[in-house]
Amino acid sequence: MRKRILFMAILACTLMLATAAMATNGDNLIGIGPISRAMGGTGIAAPQDAISAVFSNPAAMCFGPYCPSSEFNFSGTLFMPKIDAKITTADGVVKAESEDNVYAIPAIGLSVPISDTPQNWRFGLAAYGVTGLGVDYRDTPIETATYPAPGNPPVASGEYTELQIMKFAPSLSFQLMPNLSLGLAFHIDYETLDLGDGGSTAYSFGFQPGIIYKPIDNLSLGLTYVSPQKATFDNVADFDQDGRRDDLDLEAPQQLGFGVAYLFTGIELLLEADTKWINWSNADGYDDFDWDDQWVFAIGAQWQPIQGLFLRAGYNYAESPVNEHNGWDGSFNMAGMPNSVANVQGKTLPTYYYETFRTIGFPAVVEHHLTFGVGYQITPTVELNVGYMYGFENDITERGTDPLGRPVEIESTLSEQAVDFGFTWRF
Repeated sequence: MRKRILFMAILACTLMLATAAMATNGDNLIGIGPISRAMGGTGIAAPQDAISAVFSNPAAMCFGPYCPSSEFNFSGTLFMPKIDAKITTADGVVKAESEDNVYAIPAIGLSVPISDTPQNWRFGLAAYGVTGLGVDYRDTPIETATYPAPGNPPVASGEYTELQIMKFAPSLSFQLMPNLSLGLAFHIDYETLDLGDGGSTAYSFGFQPGIIYKPIDNLSLGLTYVSPQKATFDNVADFDQDGRRDDLDLEAPQQLGFGVAYLFTGIELLLEADTKWINWSNADGYDDFDWDDQWVFAIGAQWQPIQGLFLRAGYNYAESPVNEHNGWDGSFNMAGMPNSVANVQGKTLPTYYYETFRTIGFPAVVEHHLTFGVGYQITPTVELNVGYMYGFENDITERGTDPLGRPVEIESTLSEQAVDFGFTWRF
């Protein structure tokens, strides 16, 4: 039976590799699965299902409601971002809404014992969309408007972008002592990037070690690290306008996370607080477009008022990583060449289009998130969970000069909603 479940999980992972995703901490989802996301994306110290254990801290597979048995999770997220752009020039205001999309993001997780003593060695497997962002302003004024100048230069760049990263994570954990476990996940990433000139695919690889320590039964401490994972996308955009499409290196940044969780027995209340450092400023691609490091702060609660019923809530905050630039020179001379240029991985492009690409094409600026959820254990082996996330609207606004040397203001706004559902089977 376990071999059959493992085969089904691997097959499902393979079929999910083309799935789209969107995101909230920069371009990373705050958490995976309806339980973790309903608790603000927490789970480094005390994840409550196999899928969030593999994602948040693989060492946690040795501790949790799924131990010492096996567990299979299937979850889905309906992600609904709302994105707007506005460019104010001397000729008037150009604005549009990015095409509304509902992104379906499936995820699966599996955790099984693989030693005679079930809580000594465990194997985990998960596949999920973890990263993504994009806009679609095609056939709107953001794409079609031009400046009254020789060559009719467009008002914006970055009118269509799409980044997706699907992660496949086989994992191992070992319970070294009754109150201490170690874990390691291997990351295999399938990535796609489309900047309007056709999509490009790439693979990247990394690892995630973790540790869980329980100084007392009700207190859990977790620590985990995610290595940087670099991908090269071939022929994605002609940055320097020489007639040839250029490659772009894009690196998922290294991360360091710490969590603490405490279970109040008697009232069956679990509280967890996590913090993560995401090193955008040293990640290829993100450093070229001036993203700053993020500190993510998340808190979550799960209360079991009666047997089999779980109520959850959480909050997640991370300052926008996209730095605002002001006072830049975006003007062109009469020959159509820019007076000021920016450099992206050895390729030069006009500063004006560099700035519109940063603010219009990848406005990853949401900071505050509220989350809620409920779970119900139908039988001792089957549980259903649902959750909701709201990411409060935030904007990025920059001011400089347009290609004609006149004042210009560029603004993007982003808000997010998501509905999560999941099915858990313990066997």
